[in-house]
Amino acid sequence: MNTSIIAAKKCRSALSVLGIVFISIQSFAQQQADWKLEKMPVSLETDFALSALPPQLRHNATVYLLDPKKGYYIAHKGSNGFICFVTRTEWEWGEFRKDDAAALGYDAEGARTIFPVSMDVAAMRASGKYTPLQIKNIVIDRIRKGIYKAPARTGISYMLAPVMRTYPGKPDHHDVMTMNMPHYMFYAPYLTNTDIGNIPDGQADGPVVINPGATWLGERKSPYGFIILPAGATEKAKIMSDNKSLLKRLADYKPYFKVEPGSM
Repeated sequence: MNTSIIAAKKCRSALSVLGIVFISIQSFAQQQADWKLEKMPVSLETDFALSALPPQLRHNATVYLLDPKKGYYIAHKGSNGFICFVTRTEWEWGEFRKDDAAALGYDAEGARTIFPVSMDVAAMRASGKYTPLQIKNIVIDRIRKGIYKAPARTGISYMLAPVMRTYPGKPDHHDVMTMNMPHYMFYAPYLTNTDIGNIPDGQADGPVVINPGATWLGERKSPYGFIILPAGATEKAKIMSDNKSLLKRLADYKPYFKVEPGSM
């Protein structure tokens, strides 16, 4: 074969490889974009995190705050087994956002089995070494290998904060919303809405099972399912009233925390 033809083919092959590498680098950079989070003011993040818990649990709860360069750290060591923190990255959706923020509280069992996932995800994002899709795949792999385990007993996660900025739907709907929806979440590993007699996608005015991880792990294979029970109308009204100052501080900090009165 003519040496010039061979050289041309090698050149085309090299260019093709370079093109693939360039596209891969671009894709990596795009997925990794916005991995750096802004540090919330300590007093605001602390009060927001504590608002997830009922008042009687707050004083002796452990408070975790987020260092965007390292991950979560203990700002206040409690003694009652409950923890609270503000989640800023939800691995199930495989994307980095800067406007995702929801306050959560866990009992001792949730702190032992569920919170480690949030800690690891925050640390991986803070390192700047992973894309959101890589983080999602790492979490899924660790669940499948049994590194991350389901709660060993029935327990509760509190999300009684007056506002949250998060994903309201399934992981294939990348729509983040600001909502006034204080609620309780009971651990329900591997459970489905069918098991509690609900319609397949749940309904807003009663108990609902959510388990976003089931989208990739398969039905009844994700250990982090919850039965969500919204706070009653009277309780919700009191939560909103008691947290007027916090709501204003959050909205002053970031306008996306502002939500119209009466909205879900």
